[in-house]
Amino acid sequence: MQLSVTFRHMDSTDALRDYAREKVERIKKYFPDPIKAHVVLLCDRGYNHTADVMITLHNGLAIKGVETTEDMYSSIDLVMAKIERQVRRYKEKIRNHKGNEGLHGQREITHSVLAEPDVEERPAQTAPNGHAQPSAEAQIIKKSKFFAKPLAPNEAVMQMNLLGNDFLVFTNAASHEVNVVYRRGDGTYGLIETGQNGGKA
Repeated sequence: MQLSVTFRHMDSTDALRDYAREKVERIKKYFPDPIKAHVVLLCDRGYNHTADVMITLHNGLAIKGVETTEDMYSSIDLVMAKIERQVRRYKEKIRNHKGNEGLHGQREITHSVLAEPDVEERPAQTAPNGHAQPSAEAQIIKKSKFFAKPLAPNEAVMQMNLLGNDFLVFTNAASHEVNVVYRRGDGTYGLIETGQNGGKA
């Protein structure tokens, strides 16, 4: 397993690095294939100890977990217990997922973070029809790109849960269109489909 441990706002120690490695490597009992993991250990305000773990499997699926306690060893224990629960829940589906080689079939997606304009501090402009309209526009403060992997909708739900996210943008393996799955308030999942067939949620 390729494992990297990053320390942020705290001193790096061999004891913590070895402890994180020992806990993460337990995942190999479920997936003996080569996988890689990145662990970020962060101390905030001197007492919030956060363990952030991202594991990438051989078939391209990713598993993520984050836990914060007042003790880094406890945070590592809790985050890996959470990840193991997810792995056991989806073990067979993960093993049956074939994945895709390289970037084949993936769609590049641009994600932007917008800041809401402060309309009150800017004068309004007058439109040709005589109505006043705000001159302020939302400002892009951050932009990033990622690849929407080809998945079936049920696989997308699994990947979303493995990442602990509320939604996931993916390429529908059947239609090759960009789709979104998301978690609904009633415990079910929604699917947004793009393309000629319209969408549903």
